[in-house]
Amino acid sequence: MGYLVGVTALWAFSFSLIGVYLSGQVDSYFAVLTRIALASLLFIPFLRPRMLGHRHILALMGIGAIQLGLMYVFFYQSFLLLSVPEVLLFTIFTPFYVTLIDDAMEGRFTPFYLLTAAFAVAGAAVIRYQGVGSDFWLGFLVVQGANACFALGQVAYRHLALRLPEGLPQHSVFGWFYLGALALAVIAFGLFGNSQMLPTTGVQWGVLAWLGLAASGLGYFLWNKGATLVDAGALAIMNNALIPAGLLVNLLIWNRDADLPRLALGGAIIVVSLLVNEWWVKRRHAASPA
Repeated sequence: MGYLVGVTALWAFSFSLIGVYLSGQVDSYFAVLTRIALASLLFIPFLRPRMLGHRHILALMGIGAIQLGLMYVFFYQSFLLLSVPEVLLFTIFTPFYVTLIDDAMEGRFTPFYLLTAAFAVAGAAVIRYQGVGSDFWLGFLVVQGANACFALGQVAYRHLALRLPEGLPQHSVFGWFYLGALALAVIAFGLFGNSQMLPTTGVQWGVLAWLGLAASGLGYFLWNKGATLVDAGALAIMNNALIPAGLLVNLLIWNRDADLPRLALGGAIIVVSLLVNEWWVKRRHAASPA
């Protein structure tokens, strides 16, 4: 859980950095390409190709292409169809995908995980709900594509990690994850990017460097590592814990308007859902035969 909490704090700064220094100023697809390229460069020196077979290498690249590359294709396309509040609202459904995909991979159905995920979604909805327009169905489906890609990548990595050679240092093979995402990001920039909107200031390049090396590089590695150490219910809930964290950072540093009563109530609901999930998992393990 410590990895997920730490990355949540790290990612909480990303939204404000993007909104203040990049959004509307730097092409989104170039920003994505730069972030993934820097993350790849961070992990390539640690890459040990001989430590994995071709099947595992392709699996890691596929997970990276889906969790980062394809997710961003959907995510940035959604801004052409929806307002920013609508996009943010529709991203709160990610916990449902995490729990359902994990159950599907395990060949089971765990209603309690879905229930705690629903509470987490409710908490995020309390924070984020601002109403939606009437022409949003296509945009809704596009955002759900992004949510499903991010959830599938997390859960797939959890399952793949169990099949990797025992004692294998994850940082020595995680570069394949970023190289898979990089391949798809290059295609996305070629299809949707605007080469007339490249960074023009040192601050913009600095923000991209931070987002690429810290948020994308260390962030996704530690998040996926943390995903292997918790159950699906806790993972689903932590996907929405980022919302109150991001709003708090934005409020304290950039002094943006925020609905503090909603933030407090929604954050409390998410924390309670996490505590209830942890209590249930411990009770289930205690009841299991040794």
